[in-house]
Amino acid sequence: MLVEAARFSNSFEAGLARSVLDAAGIEAVLFDTEMSWEAFGGLIPIRLMVLDEDLEHARSVLAEGL
Repeated sequence: MLVEAARFSNSFEAGLARSVLDAAGIEAVLFDTEMSWEAFGGLIPIRLMVLDEDLEHARSVLAEGL
């Protein structure tokens, strides 16, 4: 099952985080990229999703890499 690892208000940060996870061997998917409306302050956040068994590792990698 996919779970939310992080939320972002812009697509640049979300894409960077996804790349960091990819480099660590963790598959990740971005949800709501088309709903974010960055020009309006990211009213709907972009969600970075990972498999539930990767959640702790993903959050650890993100904490170190961003």
